[in-house]
Amino acid sequence: MTKGRKTTFDERVEIVQYCIAHNHNYAKTSEQFEISYQQVRNYTIKYEKQGVEALRDRRGKRKPEAEMSELEKLRAENRILRAEKEHAQWRRTS
Repeated sequence: MTKGRKTTFDERVEIVQYCIAHNHNYAKTSEQFEISYQQVRNYTIKYEKQGVEALRDRRGKRKPEAEMSELEKLRAENRILRAEKEHAQWRRTS
C-alpha cells in the first residue's frame, strides 16, 4: 500500500486523466503515480463532480470579500472581534 504524498495541481490533473483513461482503475493509478489509492479516488470524484478547478488546493485561502454572502461577512467580523477580545484579555492578565 502506497502512502499519500503532496501533489501539485498539474500532477492531480495528470492523475485524473490517467485514471479515467484506464477505466477508473484506482489501484493501477496509485501505483503509477506513487500516491495512495484514496488520493486517486478523491481527485477523480472531485473532478467528475466539480470540474478541474476542484483539484486546486485552496486550504488556508480566504474567499475574497466580494464573493462573501452577508452571513459570511458577519461571521468573519465576529471571529475578528472574538480574537481581539481574547487578545485584550490575555494582555490584561500578563
